[in-house]
Amino acid sequence: MDELLTRLRAGLPADALITDPDVTASYAHDAASFCEAGAPAVVVLPRTVEEVQHVMRTATALRVPVVPQGARTGLSGGANASEGCVVLSLTRMDRILEINPVDRIAVVEPGVVNAALSRAVAEQGLSYPPDPSSWEMCTIGGNIGTASGGLCCVKYGVTAEYVLGLDVVLADGRLLTTGRRTAKGVAGYDLTRLFVGSEGTLGIVVRAILALRPKPPQQLVLAAEFPSAVAACDAVCAIMERGHTPSLLELMDRTTLQAVNRLGSMGLPETTEALLLAAFDTPDPAPDLAAVADLCTAAGATQVVPAEDAAESELLLQARRMSLTALEAVSSATMIDDVCVPRSQLAAMLDGTTAIAAKYDLTIGVCVHAGDGNTHPVVCFDHHDPDESRRARESFDAIMALGLELGGTITGEHGVGVLKKDWLARELGPVGVELQRSLRRAFDPLGILNPGKLF
Repeated sequence: MDELLTRLRAGLPADALITDPDVTASYAHDAASFCEAGAPAVVVLPRTVEEVQHVMRTATALRVPVVPQGARTGLSGGANASEGCVVLSLTRMDRILEINPVDRIAVVEPGVVNAALSRAVAEQGLSYPPDPSSWEMCTIGGNIGTASGGLCCVKYGVTAEYVLGLDVVLADGRLLTTGRRTAKGVAGYDLTRLFVGSEGTLGIVVRAILALRPKPPQQLVLAAEFPSAVAACDAVCAIMERGHTPSLLELMDRTTLQAVNRLGSMGLPETTEALLLAAFDTPDPAPDLAAVADLCTAAGATQVVPAEDAAESELLLQARRMSLTALEAVSSATMIDDVCVPRSQLAAMLDGTTAIAAKYDLTIGVCVHAGDGNTHPVVCFDHHDPDESRRARESFDAIMALGLELGGTITGEHGVGVLKKDWLARELGPVGVELQRSLRRAFDPLGILNPGKLF
């Protein structure tokens, strides 16, 4: 410990090191439940690439594990500390270095908050589409680490599709540059994509070149109430089958609606079993909204209400964004699942989740990126009750098993971290795991980068 601190201090300003155990303990966890974490030896908050390189060179020399962190809004334990590690918090590297309207790119440091970037590029008539529900808090580095998604993915895609290039500090302190600033480029292996979603196990992202799009028109939202989640899923399938491209297609079940109303007094319809939100951001969204309204009615919607203006649309989106927070307030603890299935299997996924909630006698609210088939079942439980905690964990696993049975994946955007390590092995199979471990060893032969995550 003494040697570690001595070497770190030789290349870092005094305010970049935190050793007070009461403070370092606050960096031990992200937002996930049921994920083990150790006590950090030290927390480092660098401001420059050179400081990150110094940390990694020191860690390599002393064989000390390093856990990179952003805002710790993750939901899989991917940013949890290892015992005696260096926590490398990148939140102070928060500069937007460039916004280029001609090339339609932004160059940013990893600590830039998603919403801050979105607002900055909007001032120049551009947009950065990926918008996780935690966009007011989560950082671009964290978004890259987990390959995060958001509400608009059905039309605009996920983080991986917007990362053009990266600067990455490797485990031994070397600086690697990947990718490009150009709209096209196929030179060599696509190392940029390899780092996106790697959860800090291959290197430390210290700069990112991000693709931007022209700022779209203000979207208008339609809300449709359904007597069952299955009917709402039938509407989703019809919307996609008919070729519509909504900018947003989100579903909330009754449990979620009630939770949102309790938290935010939103006045959402608590008697309905499912609420579907569909939005379009075309210059004239009226024809698309009318067509979707007809499809919802045909699928069994009891009421279809288009928003009258942008303010009413934003209110509905605010309700959807707060759904996870609202469900977290239902009980003393939650486990937030992240299973993505083919859209054609969405009704089976929701019906199966309802059956799992009944089997384990638990409250499980579900909010869904319906256009992507990405479900977020939220298991609510009392973590002071050992039996209820056990049932919560078993129900969580049952939901992931159901997703795989339906041809889906254990995570659409939250990552694997600690929470889903065993399930990743089941999804990838032995050959897939072997190859991915080999890749990891090639970048980090000493195994010091975010140990215990993914595999």
